[in-house]
Amino acid sequence: MAGTLKRIAGPAFLANAAADIYTPPASTMYLVIRHIHIANVTAGAVTFTLYVGATGGSSAGTELFKGYSVAANSSYDYYGALVMKSTDFLSGLASASSSLTIVVEGEQLVTP
Repeated sequence: MAGTLKRIAGPAFLANAAADIYTPPASTMYLVIRHIHIANVTAGAVTFTLYVGATGGSSAGTELFKGYSVAANSSYDYYGALVMKSTDFLSGLASASSSLTIVVEGEQLVTP
């Protein structure tokens, strides 16, 4: 059964402290992240880290990206099929606040 394609988060700034970007909606749903777009809106390079796991998570070993640098006035795009269970949160942070914007797109499905 096909899921519903939707924008999951953003556009919003990544904070400079770990914060939730995506919160699972219900225990009967799961998500497949298809695209993450991160844009640097500043004149200098900025790094970001994304985590998959607990709410507000920033635990070692849960990093999807760690200290990944985005050049000044440019962007980074991730395309894939990252399955997020009903208990998985996507959280992250930037090395400087109000510097990186994030948009997350995916497919929301009902748990079989």
